[in-house]
Amino acid sequence: MRWFVRPSCPPDAPALAGAAARPQPRWRRLVATTVALALGATSLPAPPPAVAQESGASGNSQVIIRDAEIEQLLRDYVTPIFGAAGIRKGSIQIVLIQNRAFNAFVVDGKRIFINTGALMDAKTPGEVIGVLAHETGHIAGGHLARLRDQMATAQIMAIVGMLLGAGAMVGAASSRGAIGNTGVGASGVFLGSQEMAMRSLLAYARSEEQAADRMAITYLNATGQSPKGLLETFKRFNQEAMFKTSSIDPYLVSHPMPQERIANLEDLAKKSPNYDKPDAPALQARHDLMRAKLFGFSGNTGEVGRRYPLSDRSLAARYARAIAAYRQKKLADAMSQIDDLLREQPNNAWFWELKGQALLEFGRPQEALGPLRKAVALAPSAGLVRILLGQALVATGNAGYTTEAIRELSNATAREPDWPDGWRQLSLAYGQKGDIGMAQYAAAQSYFTAGDYRMAATQATRAMEKLPKGSPGYLKAEDIVNYRPRTPSSGVPRDPT
Repeated sequence: MRWFVRPSCPPDAPALAGAAARPQPRWRRLVATTVALALGATSLPAPPPAVAQESGASGNSQVIIRDAEIEQLLRDYVTPIFGAAGIRKGSIQIVLIQNRAFNAFVVDGKRIFINTGALMDAKTPGEVIGVLAHETGHIAGGHLARLRDQMATAQIMAIVGMLLGAGAMVGAASSRGAIGNTGVGASGVFLGSQEMAMRSLLAYARSEEQAADRMAITYLNATGQSPKGLLETFKRFNQEAMFKTSSIDPYLVSHPMPQERIANLEDLAKKSPNYDKPDAPALQARHDLMRAKLFGFSGNTGEVGRRYPLSDRSLAARYARAIAAYRQKKLADAMSQIDDLLREQPNNAWFWELKGQALLEFGRPQEALGPLRKAVALAPSAGLVRILLGQALVATGNAGYTTEAIRELSNATAREPDWPDGWRQLSLAYGQKGDIGMAQYAAAQSYFTAGDYRMAATQATRAMEKLPKGSPGYLKAEDIVNYRPRTPSSGVPRDPT
């Protein structure tokens, strides 16, 4: 598992010729552009969604989690839903945000953002699948594009005052999740027609939330899955919101009031022939392992101990404790516990990955090669695991591994072209080989995928000076030099609550 932070400063330049590859921390801290959320076509930006902010981090920082095991499970969850919605497989990316709040949202038609808190709190796969189905409803229904159209109309009616109020509304909606208390304190900005315009806009937003709820039920029915998990999620929100919604004007919120929403959803859900259908045991087992992994990596020692006491001998509990031991730098203890997991599931790629990662980060890259090669063999499509193997090969400093490292990292960057760490490690591998032109090209790609276009162009220019003119690397470097970033498209975060 790796953290991916979106700060305002660039990463260190990837090392080039002759540089020794050093093990990188398991929780990656790299760079990318901030997700900009703007209101319609105006120049007034709405605040970034609070659910995407790292607690205690700078205002422009976001923490994105990358983990092959969790991402594969979420793809398995959502693929049938996408099929029912008519969305092409692989066209939408699910992005994990490090935040303990139970929330998810969309800002465009390409990505669904989901908080790690939603995965950690959801006790069954159905709860997460229901949330993903709701967000799919927003994308398939074209709600984001239509909402921008609605805002454009409202701008004509209310102009500046409405926009200021909308900024406050979106900020409140983003920070409160879906518990129905959005918009508190924002109504004082509106006067006359401006308030009427905003009420009209919010009424439209509420109707789309209800539409997404109905579409989620439709997708779940079409795929033979129970909508009970979705209903349980909204009931949880209702319990949290009971003391917060009593004094709120229901016409000044962007989501339906919780009790009304649950009543409508419950009526639809209980009509489903699959309502009492349980989640498949194998899927529940994978879900339990995912939750254990997240608690193991993001929970403190006390929390892991409380949730997974030594008396709990389940596979998930042992997984969480093994990760906790690794995080506490108790390598011998962690290795013993991971080996215990592997004795029970010798073909679990993610257990092998964990063992290899731990060995690598404790400065034992040669020993990490066996477990990581096994993990790649068991999960050949997992680009993130191949990056880890490539990193270990480079970290040994053994020139005999350079060709294998370049092969693995080239494969990985083809599968994960937008993940900077793969390009960073490939730059190191080419540097060890003495191929400076390709090392600088890979460094340029690392900066480019991280959003640092200035440094990307600098490295690409240097690469072009060394690569044969017209070669694939030269042409790709030239593309980077000629790239001109576009202004981010606007959008408004939508969440399941």
